Amino acid sequence: MSEPSPAETVHKAVSEPAEKPRSDAPTRLTQEEKILGKTLKKSTYLSPEDLDAVNSKKGLLQLLNTRNVNVEKALVKLRYEQELEKLQIEMVKLQRSVQLEGRRLCIILEGRDAAGKGGTIRRFIEHLNPRSARIVALPKPTEVQRGQWYFQRYVEKLPNPGEITFFDRSWYNRAVVEPVMGFCTDAQYQTFLQQVPEFEHMLYEDNVEIVKFWFSISKEVQEQRFESRRTDPLKQWKISPVDEEAQARWDVYTRYKEDMFSRTHTSYAPWIIVRANDKKKARLESMRHVLSMLDYEGKDDPRTHLSPDPDVVLRYHRSQLSID
Repeated sequence: MSEPSPAETVHKAVSEPAEKPRSDAPTRLTQEEKILGKTLKKSTYLSPEDLDAVNSKKGLLQLLNTRNVNVEKALVKLRYEQELEKLQIEMVKLQRSVQLEGRRLCIILEGRDAAGKGGTIRRFIEHLNPRSARIVALPKPTEVQRGQWYFQRYVEKLPNPGEITFFDRSWYNRAVVEPVMGFCTDAQYQTFLQQVPEFEHMLYEDNVEIVKFWFSISKEVQEQRFESRRTDPLKQWKISPVDEEAQARWDVYTRYKEDMFSRTHTSYAPWIIVRANDKKKARLESMRHVLSMLDYEGKDDPRTHLSPDPDVVLRYHRSQLSID
């Protein structure tokens, strides 16, 4: 059977199949063609005349240029989606091992407002079994909770055997957000810093696997993302009074963040810094880090490489300069 022409391939990529392909139909689309098709479909419409005119790679590129389709961006998105799928397959394998072995995995994502924590968690969890993978994003404490031991409401959300729990912010609210915004006293802040290494060591001794990420962005990128939230009606729910103060209190955040690193970075629960100005790279490389450091069945035969980019993901060292 001869291979389909470029016009036929593009036509398949940008059109939804009307019915299930027959056994004698032309060769099915590859996963790459499907992803490229979805990307192009969002950007342009190809008429039958256009399809007839596309009979070579050069013709396809010329047509896309006339339709104002940024081919380079489309290819970047394509490669990102391809790599993301491969890493998500590995995450499914990791979750299976966690379930079968009764492990408890706690992944913490911290960082400045608009650093991309929530979007990264969504990519982590997209294809995981929801029965054993949870997202924890707690609201401000109630009056009763404010009178409890600070860690109590977080302990209740820790993973059970066979579970993975993603914390979209965690007990580290008391290390940065709360003192910056005046939501805790200095005595409460100092007590927290004294207790948190001991708390995490108890979790470590009880075989809870902990991964702590700090998503690092520049002040300029944060402002750009805030502006996107203000103008995009689908993102306006993300804006809060605390977010509005983030730019004005940037330097204060930096001071508390660095103090947190120096006092809570330990061998059993180290801080992993993710340079997150590029959201897509941050998502891929943070997933790669988790997969590289944890054992699971099938890790010896991964769909892609598991070594994170050292220019994107790095372990905190007390001697290094400020990250953001």
